[in-house]
Amino acid sequence: LLFTGQGAQTPGMGRGLCAAWPAFREAFDRCVALFDRELDRPLREVMWAEAGSAESLLLDQTAFTQPALFAVEYALTALWRSWGVEPELLVGHSIGELVAACVAGVFSLEDGVRLVAARGRLMQGLSAGGAMVLLGAPEAEVAAAVAPHAAWVSIAAVNGPEQVVIAGVEQAVQAIAAGFAARGVRTKRLHVSHAFHSPLMEPMLEEFGRVAASVTYRRPSVSLVSNLSGKVVTDELSAPGYWVRHVREAVRFADGVKALHEAGAGTFLEVGPKPTLLGLLPACLPEAEPTLLASLRAGREEAAGVLEALGRLWAGGGSVSW
Repeated sequence: LLFTGQGAQTPGMGRGLCAAWPAFREAFDRCVALFDRELDRPLREVMWAEAGSAESLLLDQTAFTQPALFAVEYALTALWRSWGVEPELLVGHSIGELVAACVAGVFSLEDGVRLVAARGRLMQGLSAGGAMVLLGAPEAEVAAAVAPHAAWVSIAAVNGPEQVVIAGVEQAVQAIAAGFAARGVRTKRLHVSHAFHSPLMEPMLEEFGRVAASVTYRRPSVSLVSNLSGKVVTDELSAPGYWVRHVREAVRFADGVKALHEAGAGTFLEVGPKPTLLGLLPACLPEAEPTLLASLRAGREEAAGVLEALGRLWAGGGSVSW
């Protein structure tokens, strides 16, 4: 299972699944009730607000985005499990890794909700600004360009062989991006509220560490690939320091996909409101031909979309408990 990261949020996500399946609705309701103890507005009202309303705009604020994605992805996993689809390997992208860890039993749902709510709130509380830019260049080239600006900019994610995101102080990020663009390299600015996984996250780390230290951790019950190492891990996730580093350090998603492939994964099912991670897989696994399944697709009725994925899983030899 691939757990989608921030940026995939869509207004109304989860509404169709709640109407169709009790397994999703029960897990979603449980998440929302827990988040409502932590947030200053009811999460469901923000997620399902009328399009274009002031309240709907809150969904793109990190303090609500991360809880909303967590709730949808956790409940989607419960829906797949209700159909007898049990994951053998898990990977998430940034906030998605917290969902994966909770699904794997690294921490309870209650602790997971507290951790996610604190993460989103503390990130939202940082000064706005900063920038994130995607560069179509190899990691080594990007690392060399970033090195002179290490106090202000860092590599935020390595999503493919030539898909590297940098983040940090806007002026420095734009200067680095301009250098690549001048050489004909593709660059794309990401529309984000803050420069995640960059030096600009550091003011929140101490307080987030205190919240992380209050969580009870266990070893994962399902094999999980780490964003920090890009490898299958066990005890590393069961410590508060890991989740503090997780806020600041780069997401090594491309390495994680290779680790999944080496561990025998042939079917990749994305659990999230959009299949943003599936689009990265072909470049990460150029020699492989994995089965790629999206739980949901933007603009598609949710119930129809998830049933199409279930049908494709079954047709491809997957096990389903009808």
